[in-house]
Amino acid sequence: MTSFTVLFRLLVSALVVWSLVACTVAIPESLSQPQACTDGNTVLNLGFYAFFEPVSYSANSDPAVSDFNTHQGYEADLLSALEAMENTGLSFARSGIAAWDQIWLQSAQPQFDMVGGGITILDSRTRDAGGDKVVTFTSGHITFRQSLLVRTEDANRLASHDLLTSDVRVGVLAGTTGEARLLQLTGLADDEGVLLADTRIDTPEGAVVSDGSVAYAITAAGASPVLEGRTHVYPPGDNMPQVIYLGDELGDVEIIEALRMGQIDAVARGEVGNREAVHALGAGFTVTAFDSQVEYGGFTLPAEDTNLIACINERIDWLTDERTIGYAEWLADPGIFQQRADHWNAARTE
Repeated sequence: MTSFTVLFRLLVSALVVWSLVACTVAIPESLSQPQACTDGNTVLNLGFYAFFEPVSYSANSDPAVSDFNTHQGYEADLLSALEAMENTGLSFARSGIAAWDQIWLQSAQPQFDMVGGGITILDSRTRDAGGDKVVTFTSGHITFRQSLLVRTEDANRLASHDLLTSDVRVGVLAGTTGEARLLQLTGLADDEGVLLADTRIDTPEGAVVSDGSVAYAITAAGASPVLEGRTHVYPPGDNMPQVIYLGDELGDVEIIEALRMGQIDAVARGEVGNREAVHALGAGFTVTAFDSQVEYGGFTLPAEDTNLIACINERIDWLTDERTIGYAEWLADPGIFQQRADHWNAARTE
């Protein structure tokens, strides 16, 4: 046997061994037969916010009709892809939720096992009134950036938060990051949400005036008791806007309608929703004042469901390709999460 033949056989043997190793690495046993998230017979009761188009919304805005529980939008497609992933065992019975107020804590109540609807991930939103951690967020699957929705004719006048003056009326939904960041970016509140001294707030119990203490604070997780049901914030100076509270019945839909009717001058909320509103309203509206701070949105589950959360996180991270696939990619191709689920399934049958 020539030295060339020996060398060739050694090379072939090495290639065979390498191929076997490569195949093993390509589809590890832990991924080819993943642990299911449930026993396969469990249906998780999922509540979703019904008025955040296009992220999470109901087919019908009337809670009295059955279509109110028909989930649509970005999160609906993401959840459907989770259900389609083999060896996962996830199934959701979905119910619309009309009220935004502390919606993230509802997964700690008996009615729901999991809650979503474009909810920004904040540690403060994982705790109840007593400060106990009662829910945990899943992996972030969507990015948000706060902004202002304005009439096109006001785009230059309302181009940034530092241009907002006391004659500008900004509509917000209470308890959102849109409200909290607006207050911070305009100087009406500090980083802890404490309102500037001499700020006047209208409430159902009458007007109150902030003394600059923590007794007058508003965050994305809640507000001081004296500020519950707030309807209007009047700034203590001319270089800050008025804040108008709307959306008790129809959420963001009500606020956008107020802008269209000229009752307010701007809407403070996330870029995703504001850009969708421009698409729906037409060229007479635009988005300005983009926040430099990026937020992530996720679902909440009871804090004690650690194994279920970890399993769902693994699947969400797969579907989003570790956050490289998100809202923009879904908007360009609404079937992208189902395609990812199909890829997951194919990799486990090869």
